[in-house]
Amino acid sequence: MTDCPADAPPKKMTVRTPSEEDAPRWDEFVQEHPAGSPFHLQAWRRTIEESFGYRPVYLMAEERDKICGVLPLFYVKNVLVKSALISSPFAVYGGILADSAEAAHALRAAAEKLGRDLGVQHIEFRNAHLEQCVGESNITGYVNFTQQLGFDSEAILQSIPRKTRAMVRKALKLGFKARVTRDLEAFEALYSKNLRRLGTPSFPHKYFVALLKHFGSSVYIHEFELDGQVVSAVLTFCFRDQILPYYGASDLKFNSSAPNNFMYFNLMQWGGLNGYRVYDFGRSRKHSGSYEFKAHWGMVERTLPYEMVLVRRKDLPNFSPANPKYQLAMRIWQRLPLAVTRAVGPSLLKLVP
Repeated sequence: MTDCPADAPPKKMTVRTPSEEDAPRWDEFVQEHPAGSPFHLQAWRRTIEESFGYRPVYLMAEERDKICGVLPLFYVKNVLVKSALISSPFAVYGGILADSAEAAHALRAAAEKLGRDLGVQHIEFRNAHLEQCVGESNITGYVNFTQQLGFDSEAILQSIPRKTRAMVRKALKLGFKARVTRDLEAFEALYSKNLRRLGTPSFPHKYFVALLKHFGSSVYIHEFELDGQVVSAVLTFCFRDQILPYYGASDLKFNSSAPNNFMYFNLMQWGGLNGYRVYDFGRSRKHSGSYEFKAHWGMVERTLPYEMVLVRRKDLPNFSPANPKYQLAMRIWQRLPLAVTRAVGPSLLKLVP
């Protein structure tokens, strides 16, 4: 038996903007796709739209009423970027998820047409895997780090290279206390200080509130206390069999106690004991401070195959903090009072998503 009568032509693939009613089917497709991520879910769309006001222009490919590809996109317009389509703002992963080359090409073509219609400068696909690329990866400055997890905490510890393992063992003797919470206060205080130290604007409080609201039990905040004080904290996504520590920070005054080493090892333990099998240490720019820290954990390092399509621009933009054009502004920012950076930072952060 065929899917349709012999005299009826098969339905062609269509690409359209999904409706709110499509959200459950969209998320089901993301959950089942090998390259799916938290940043492809509808919870991310709601969080970014609600927190920053960027307009989602999502695209969905269908064939015979079955989803065969999705592409989360946001229209971003400001004085620095001018205008762009980004998949996805503030996310380390994005890009096309498709069941076939035909669906991937259809979504890419639809995105480029949308970009021309909107008159954007460029379109950015933050692909996690080479299989997501329709064109050719032309942004190769970022890598991610992953590690397999298991139930055996000692095996996890032994998988860490000697020097980093020694720092973890030192921290394990100091009496750190770990807890899971949904209270943002200590985490935000530490994280905003860390961003100022790096010369980066702060995220708005409503962004973290939205993350907890829309992702629910898929987002955790772990706090780590020493001598009665929270000295490090991390906000982590849980997705399928993966844990992704996404925003983490510690108090510099406690650096000699290796709070970051304890925090990330404890999170690996927690993940393994709770049935997660992949620890995704996230994205880092090559040769940055976070890259050097992560590189000492002995994890699998992989270049992220980001793609940028030029629409009105003639050359690739460089919005990286490593761009010399931003160095003076970053040094000034590092010297501002914390209250000022927390108040002004969210409006500046929207300039480079």
